[in-house]
Amino acid sequence: MSKPKILVTRAVFPDVIERLEQHFEVESNQDDRILSPAELAEKVKGMDGIFTTPSERVTAEVLAANPSLKAVCNMAVGFNNIDVDAATKAGIVVTNTPDVLNETTADFAWALLLATARRVTESEHWLRAGKWQKWRFDTFLGADVHGATLGIIGMGRIGQAIARRSMGFDMKVVYHNRSRVAPELEARANNAQYVGKEELLKTADHVILALPYSPQVHHIIGAAELAMLKPTATLVNIARGGIVDDAALIDALRANRFAAAGLDVFENEPNFNPAFLTLSNVVLTPHIASASEPTRRAMANCAAGNLIAALTGGTPPNILNPQVLPKG
Repeated sequence: MSKPKILVTRAVFPDVIERLEQHFEVESNQDDRILSPAELAEKVKGMDGIFTTPSERVTAEVLAANPSLKAVCNMAVGFNNIDVDAATKAGIVVTNTPDVLNETTADFAWALLLATARRVTESEHWLRAGKWQKWRFDTFLGADVHGATLGIIGMGRIGQAIARRSMGFDMKVVYHNRSRVAPELEARANNAQYVGKEELLKTADHVILALPYSPQVHHIIGAAELAMLKPTATLVNIARGGIVDDAALIDALRANRFAAAGLDVFENEPNFNPAFLTLSNVVLTPHIASASEPTRRAMANCAAGNLIAALTGGTPPNILNPQVLPKG
């Protein structure tokens, strides 16, 4: 009996490809060329499953290109690159890779927070440019993190992991979420206090965005929200592009309406707004919050495991649309 056929849309660890080859005929894009939706629609023909990353847009048209497609397994916790509704209507399983990246992403949120608050990249660029001639009492004065108020918007597993780390900095934690989390989770997250979004933005010294993207939260941080921040505040986004109105953010940073921002995600990435490059009060990283080798390996193997389960009669552990599974 022939093996199911799958497409791996981007380069991935060779040992993960070897694992998949034990179960499937694998077509792999190890050259790592980003496929357009039209190219993806062509390549998906004849496939039983596809292993995707956030860079591919799996549209309704892509899904319709192969009516026999059974599974789309995304190597990411986010899945706004996939039309899940269209997949569900077509009976196609969709999965993601939650949990395996929580701690690593929380670590990186703190890396960005500290770099932003203490002006690390700005001062490094200044030093590398040969401008450091003497010590001064006011050279690159930043904001303290210890003892400050941390505001977290999005109190899922990553938000909670970020909050736990604040204990070592003796911080007060306030958070906003679609709904209040259980009291025991608040207690473990440094006794985090649930507040409204407006109160959080007005009172926090440092704000971290850790909420998943959906159309409902598109530009949830825009000009009006940025105007609520303290003049000394920092804003860190390790969530998704589109949650923040980047044009409004650039305007606010250019006008020094608040102190600084740290950004790992952008609208239209990797084609982000080039005006960010003209600003000194922003720390920029290329969507690498989960980019430790152990975590990226865990993500790849999680996606592979989901695909193997979906196409060999099992139940994928991270299925996003369980209603497509056979009733039994």
